Amino acid sequence: MRRPRYAGRNPRAFHEKYKELQPERYAADVARVLEAGKTPAGMHRPIMVDEILAALAPRPADVAVDCTLGFGGHARAILGRIVPGGRLLGLDQDPLELPRAEARLREAGFGAEVFEARRANFAGLAPVLAAASIDGADLVLADLGVSSMQIDNPARGFTFKDAAPLDMRMNPTRGLPASDWLARTRASELTALLTANADEPHAEAIAARIAGQAFATTRDLADAVRAAVVAARPRTAAEDVERSVRRVFQAVRIEVNDEFGALDALLRALPLVLRPGGRAAILTFHSGEDRRVKKAFQAGERDGVYAAVSGDVTRASAAEVRANPRASSAKLRWARRA
Repeated sequence: MRRPRYAGRNPRAFHEKYKELQPERYAADVARVLEAGKTPAGMHRPIMVDEILAALAPRPADVAVDCTLGFGGHARAILGRIVPGGRLLGLDQDPLELPRAEARLREAGFGAEVFEARRANFAGLAPVLAAASIDGADLVLADLGVSSMQIDNPARGFTFKDAAPLDMRMNPTRGLPASDWLARTRASELTALLTANADEPHAEAIAARIAGQAFATTRDLADAVRAAVVAARPRTAAEDVERSVRRVFQAVRIEVNDEFGALDALLRALPLVLRPGGRAAILTFHSGEDRRVKKAFQAGERDGVYAAVSGDVTRASAAEVRANPRASSAKLRWARRA
């Protein structure tokens, strides 16, 4: 098969990286990308696997729930600990990535008797478990945020590196794409959101520029945010302008997917679905997420719902961050049911 045509010596666009997108055929090339501390296109590297296993302490015959199956890396590590006799239910709301993750785990030897995948949002965790005939879980894991597969693929609309459709939905079949949501949002609402969801210092100026506007692509939105910041404060350093762009994209993505609402629902459900002595671990990448998890776990411990919770957050080791820079903002908290 002839390689795709692309400008220059090496492929730059996502769809041109044919070797990274076929790891089973080009394993050596993918290994070199990983050794360079990069995430190959279309792949997600699970974060803090050892730390999560230590917090969840999976044992044979445990019933586990991975609320955010993603690429399947965390689930594979847990499955290796709960057999024989265990069972893992993997949830993901992404209809594009879920079947791929299920296929990887099937190829790894995990059959239907030990692993089941369901397309679902973890906000409805309790009814999802009931539908799967699971009356309680020993382990619950949630790796929040957006996956590398979603970020890297321009067609999903999460990145502003390319002129891609402004979508940002984790489930492209539900809700409004980011373009429609922004077009319907008032400046006052967006100012409050950028402040609450992103701690954006230029929230008012940015909101005045982009709220109620129709942006066709992610690049159009990014350019408008840059223009707003520079107009508000002309001497802003280039790297600070780019930080504002990233914060705006994060805040809009959180709102489009109702990520905080889903997390609040998960935190309310955990005491109901965890068996006595059951363990929960949540990996966050945003201060708003971490605050919610911290307060819910602390309140549960005060009320006697949890026998123990993590005192401080666990962060990725320096070695892991060097190998996978996307782990740098991750924070892990855990709780154990009374």
